[in-house]
Amino acid sequence: MAEITLPHNWHPRDYQMSIMNYMQNGGTRAVAVWHRRCGKDMMALNWTVMATQMQRGIYWHMLPTQAQGRKVIWNGVDNTGNRLLNAFPGFAEFDRKGTGSAGLIERIRDDEMRIELTNGSQWQVVGSDNYDSLIGSNPRGVIFSEYSVADPMAWDYLRPILRMNGGWAMFIYTPRGHNHGLKMLDNARQNKNWFAEVLTVDDTGLLTEEDIQEERDSGMSELMIKQEYFCSFDAPLQGAIYSDEMMKIAEEKRICHVPHETNVRVETYWDLGVTDSTAIWFAQRVGSEIHVIDYYESSDEPLAHYVNILENKREEYGYKYSRHVFPQDIKAKEFISGITREYALGELGIRPEIAPSHRLADGIEATRSMLKYCFFDMKRCDRGIQALRQYRRERMNKFEKEGDDEIPMYKERPVHDWTSHACDALRYGAVTQPRKKAKKLKYPKLPIV
Repeated sequence: MAEITLPHNWHPRDYQMSIMNYMQNGGTRAVAVWHRRCGKDMMALNWTVMATQMQRGIYWHMLPTQAQGRKVIWNGVDNTGNRLLNAFPGFAEFDRKGTGSAGLIERIRDDEMRIELTNGSQWQVVGSDNYDSLIGSNPRGVIFSEYSVADPMAWDYLRPILRMNGGWAMFIYTPRGHNHGLKMLDNARQNKNWFAEVLTVDDTGLLTEEDIQEERDSGMSELMIKQEYFCSFDAPLQGAIYSDEMMKIAEEKRICHVPHETNVRVETYWDLGVTDSTAIWFAQRVGSEIHVIDYYESSDEPLAHYVNILENKREEYGYKYSRHVFPQDIKAKEFISGITREYALGELGIRPEIAPSHRLADGIEATRSMLKYCFFDMKRCDRGIQALRQYRRERMNKFEKEGDDEIPMYKERPVHDWTSHACDALRYGAVTQPRKKAKKLKYPKLPIV
């Protein structure tokens, strides 16, 4: 059998050696915040190919969505036009033959984006948008690519598995505002057992001042240049729908400890998932302020599970409910049972208030108006807060003129991803808020921690 050398037809750049050495020396947690176009995924992929031969197991390259994983990794090519998957010795030969083994490869499953290797290891491209569908797997290594725009719950789900089996995790991304990506970097910097690194174009030398100026001349804003090439976390997420409102909430220190007012009723706002997550906000109207005291989200659970969550919170925290707001689709009949979820909730003791039918744009405006009066509990609502910050529209390759400037255009409908559930649920609450506002009460503005 011919001798195989790893990495295969790839040589790490000087600035990539620090993280490669850390991983080869037994490191298990690495955070690499590198600027755009510096080969993050290629480095991570080649490291993983090496890892599959060092220890037999299951290895994942996780993108924010499966569709993105297929585009960027499974079908991706480098700047010379070669498939990224040529990092696996034998991939090119196997791809031509279609059957049999070649190099390290025993079998390729295009439908599952999975490669089975001759030593028993498996490598697969997956998405954080359906991490819970991977229940039962036991990965030994996971690349979290573009982690700053991925569902952070994926790491919460996978971390105990990796801890139990001694596995490793590598997070590679560029900044996307003050979100879980920044929190991950801060935590890594404070933990001596983690690798943490930020590399800008000044560190790598990959791009010249002329290259940056070309980006500037083509319409890229200074904030985006600082984000993409100088790894600044200060630029707002591109296309973020509630960025102004959430920045103002943070500036006014309305993300803080928000106590439950025992003499005020709690109302809940729901987004019911069928094949994805169900989200529930818990809020109290105190004068003209809206105190958002809790948030819950889960998936693949029956309605009874969520009703039990309400009951558990009533018993543990003393929540007394006034109303439960649901979307219009609870009136639709289930295909198998033939009954509506509205009827099923009634059987479980919940009397739903159905949000009025409305245009999405109008609902977003109602949410913007509602956010002016919101205080969020920083701990119990953390995931919901992150969703509100990252709910966004996708940018199009079109610009509109505004004076002498060209402003990028965005698609009308928001991206449907992990942020949608929390934002949809709050929108249903927003369109049912009373218009008359009571006298605003004074409320202690506690600092963000």
